[in-house]
Amino acid sequence: MELRDGIFLPPRNLQLTGTGTLDSAFDVSGLAVASIAEAGTAMARLARRLGAADPQLHLDRDLAALWFGMSFKPSGWELPSPWDPIAGDYACADGWIRLHTNAPHHRAAALAVLGLPADADRARVAAVVPAWAGQELEDAVVAANGCAALMRSPAQWTAHPQGAAVAAEPLTAWGRARAVGTPDAGAHGRGRPATGRRPLDGVRVLDLTRVIAGPVATRFLAHYGAQVLRIDPPDWQEPALEPEMTSGKHCARLDAKTPGGLAALHELLAGADIFIHGYRPDALARLGLSDDALAERHPGLVNIALDAYGWSGPWANRRGFDSLVQMSCGIAQAGMAHFAADKPVPLPVQALDHATGYLVAAAAVDAWRERLDGTARNARLSLARTAVELMRTSPTSGTLPHVADSAMLPEHTAWGQGLRLPPAIQIDGVPAHTGVEARGYGSAPAAWPAGS
Repeated sequence: MELRDGIFLPPRNLQLTGTGTLDSAFDVSGLAVASIAEAGTAMARLARRLGAADPQLHLDRDLAALWFGMSFKPSGWELPSPWDPIAGDYACADGWIRLHTNAPHHRAAALAVLGLPADADRARVAAVVPAWAGQELEDAVVAANGCAALMRSPAQWTAHPQGAAVAAEPLTAWGRARAVGTPDAGAHGRGRPATGRRPLDGVRVLDLTRVIAGPVATRFLAHYGAQVLRIDPPDWQEPALEPEMTSGKHCARLDAKTPGGLAALHELLAGADIFIHGYRPDALARLGLSDDALAERHPGLVNIALDAYGWSGPWANRRGFDSLVQMSCGIAQAGMAHFAADKPVPLPVQALDHATGYLVAAAAVDAWRERLDGTARNARLSLARTAVELMRTSPTSGTLPHVADSAMLPEHTAWGQGLRLPPAIQIDGVPAHTGVEARGYGSAPAAWPAGS
């Protein structure tokens, strides 16, 4: 992704239309264009490898920015709020802190640290947080296995050991290449072989990601033919995001912390081509799924990992989400300053999640293309490293992105009818579509679909 005068340059290999621009302290619309273009360009490279003519790419700037929000609009029914009632920003004794409480165990951790009962509301949380110094509260919540982030300035993050560590990492960190031979075209009883028109037909993607970044990546792959099997823990719930993030996927539940669940997971890994996960490195190691262990047991597996705060430094194993990284790395403080606000101002969309998701997709597609020639490589990405690229840009404003309902595509989901945004990127001769409707988590068995 190239910059000039604080703005992301549109890639040279595509035709860009649209003029919509999100108001922000940083070039969020440019990041949307650049990251989606990375994924589309990788797919075009794979299509060429499979015999397609050199395809032209077309990208709509308005649609790119809108895909960084919610791509699906229910018709005649409503989605629940994506946020827990007490999640958000709170004034503390010396600044601002964000509590992320969407997961029940993260909510319980934050309330326990604050000395509040499980049924405490937002007003009670806001009443006790000011007694805490921000750093003290952040440390206490994290130590309790919760999620919190003190608002730092960009300068404070640059000077922070984790900020320095992330800045030194590459945007996509590639592992050592290993020779593994070419894939068996008849492996796993696959049906259709991949073609330049459907570059990922017959390719199995095991998805162990949640929330936004990873699901964005696997949704993109599914729409170009990949057989995506998403695995969630037995108790994981995200009702606001299910119609958004399950399009094109088979979704199952499995408890990898049990011996039977872990054995089942290894069986799925043995049948997978690409493994995309959002586990912290210490969590994977505890399951016996470190990079080295996976490479030894499943040598041909393409292994793409993402996390919140990067893969080196003192926070490499810290839990995190887009909104927390924005607080930690200075984005929310920069927004507060830019808009002369009296509280943190995040990005207009969860751009770190979405951009990282498309970069993960690009890495997966490029790695699979190399896999077809007998080489396997792993890749690692993080929200915090994507933030480094965004924070090199300047404020933007203009006409907000827009698409009329009449331009959206009718879609049936397990919850009812709705409208989906058309693809932001078009690759000539390589259409994006899926025959697998959006369905709930756990709606499929934890097994590869027959014929995939």
